[in-house]
Amino acid sequence: MKKILLITFLAFVITAKSQESNNTNVENQTTKTYSFSLEQAITHALINNYSTINAGRDIESAKKKKWETTAMGLPQINSSLDYQNNIELQKSLIPAEFFGGNKGEFLEVAFGTRHNMTARATLSQLLFDGSYIVALQASKTYLKYYENAKLKTDIDTKEMIINAYGNVLLAEEGIIILEKNKATLEKTLFDTKETFKNGLIEEENVEQLQITLTSINSNINYNKRLLDVSYKMLKIALGIDIDADLKLTDKLDNLTISNLDMAFSQTGFIVGNNINYQMAQNFQQQKELELKLEKSKALPTLSANVNFGYNAFGNQFQFFTQNQKWLNYSNLGISLNVPIFSSLARTARTQQAKIALEKAKTQLTETEQRLKLQYANAKSEYEFSIEEYETAKTNLNLAERIEKKQQIKFTEGLSSSFDFNDAQRQLYAAQQKYLQTMVEIINKKASLEKVINKI
Repeated sequence: MKKILLITFLAFVITAKSQESNNTNVENQTTKTYSFSLEQAITHALINNYSTINAGRDIESAKKKKWETTAMGLPQINSSLDYQNNIELQKSLIPAEFFGGNKGEFLEVAFGTRHNMTARATLSQLLFDGSYIVALQASKTYLKYYENAKLKTDIDTKEMIINAYGNVLLAEEGIIILEKNKATLEKTLFDTKETFKNGLIEEENVEQLQITLTSINSNINYNKRLLDVSYKMLKIALGIDIDADLKLTDKLDNLTISNLDMAFSQTGFIVGNNINYQMAQNFQQQKELELKLEKSKALPTLSANVNFGYNAFGNQFQFFTQNQKWLNYSNLGISLNVPIFSSLARTARTQQAKIALEKAKTQLTETEQRLKLQYANAKSEYEFSIEEYETAKTNLNLAERIEKKQQIKFTEGLSSSFDFNDAQRQLYAAQQKYLQTMVEIINKKASLEKVINKI
């Protein structure tokens, strides 16, 4: 009996382990792992970012809209089947004398049958309509607008990926530096405690280092939380699951060096290449077409149609029997509509369209001037970020030397804890400034590329 229980227990354990292993495998299969350089991240986002996906769908929708407009001028075929049940036939009055009655009297007569059915088909064709011609031109502009909107989304997505990628690297580098500072400070604190035990320094020196260490630990925890948030923001921008594993292969210093290009900021700016300017041109073209549309409404319209059908009548519902007789008919029609007088309503609409066009031209000029200013500002900020980076690098080297000297003096009892603490704070601030200037170079160059419309 004990053997049977033991075997049963072992079988249960093995089964449970097997199920646990299977569940683990399923989880591993569902969790994807990604590894991107910055360029790879941009390429991935231009395909998988949620906004870029929908921008691509807008283009497809615009193409369908263009065909919908085109089809309005192509042959249209419609068919219908009508049935009418005259529960009570409408009556008419006719003079009774027609049937031998008295003069001046009338008889009630009902014309028609109780059941009527008509089956017909109509072929219609638009021959001329000025508004249709304008609509065809507008559909092309409509499609071009969404193509430009897609390009603008791609440019915005690229800048967003660069900023998010840089923020992750900044948080990672910040944690690495803080961990190094922590290790150095812990060693100094240990040595200072030992010196204090021997009665060679005051307790205040130990407490001052403990305060600094506590501050570093707090900053490390903050940067770790910031790193987690930065990763999630990058994942959303990439269009991947927020719980997916993501590794970045580029390093902050390498990206900074690759973006140090003063010659790039000296390239000329062609405002016509900017996507915002092109979209402003699209808007002006739309207003031009709206003006043409209002003018076209004063032109005549011409259309034709062909009708073919069958009628059937009877006092009994037997339309689908062989005895039912169907009477066919057909006709050809041409319709000409000539606008003559609208009490100046068309003139008022045309004037409104002219005013809207003039406003669009003014907005285009304003957009051009603003883009020139935006380029000058982006160029200046990029060049300044390079200068700040060089300054921060120099200041960091000086801060490291000062902190090292103060640490030696403090250890040897030649400097107070306050002097050493000031040197440490200066070093930590220089480290953060240096990292921030590295990210600024990457971000400011991305902003400049956005204005130039480089993707």
